[in-house]
Amino acid sequence: MITIFDRDKTLVYVNDAVRSQYGTTGDHIGDVAIGGYNVLDDPSVRALRAMVDLPRAFNGETVRRTDASIPDEMLTRRRDARDRDAETVHHDVMNFPLIDADGRVAYVVSIQAVRTVYRGRLEIEQAKHYLDEHWRDAFDLADIAKSSGFSRSHFARLFKKHTGRTPHQYYVDVRIGHIKEKLADPNLSIYQVFSACGVQYHGRAAGVFKERTGLTPSEYRRSLGLP
Repeated sequence: MITIFDRDKTLVYVNDAVRSQYGTTGDHIGDVAIGGYNVLDDPSVRALRAMVDLPRAFNGETVRRTDASIPDEMLTRRRDARDRDAETVHHDVMNFPLIDADGRVAYVVSIQAVRTVYRGRLEIEQAKHYLDEHWRDAFDLADIAKSSGFSRSHFARLFKKHTGRTPHQYYVDVRIGHIKEKLADPNLSIYQVFSACGVQYHGRAAGVFKERTGLTPSEYRRSLGLP
């Protein structure tokens, strides 16, 4: 996220990531904030550890702060409005001045990298372990969700937020990993490789393999220097 303030500490620019993070439209930013919002006059901003060093940037310093968390009460408001699964939100922040030809601070740029930590981290790790151990079994979302103590819909949502993949995508990727390992064994035919991994070898299975790896099973085996 990028915000820029002029030397009077008035907001003059925000990028789309800022609007997305706080659920604000471009029109609202233009009508309410740009050109009329003084960052250091806002008590809620002064309470943010992520912004506590901002005044130093207006004095000409470049200031970095890592792992600054949003206060609980602000996170609660954000969670109610945007993301009920958020547990903590952390900012890595760099504030730096832009100096004009006269050596004065003309603008201050604030760059924030936002990391959201979601609830259920331990349970999702347990679910990943379950999938790692049961990759030969048929995929059953209800059983996997039950192993982590969540409903199917809640589990699927949390899993995607933690891993960037759906449970089924993770399951398929684990299977593909084992298939790739066995394809390195020249004593096994491709049919035997898939069968050993609990997968019937047919056009759809070969298509999924190519979708994930960019190669057919035969092409992958040849890429290893095997016939």
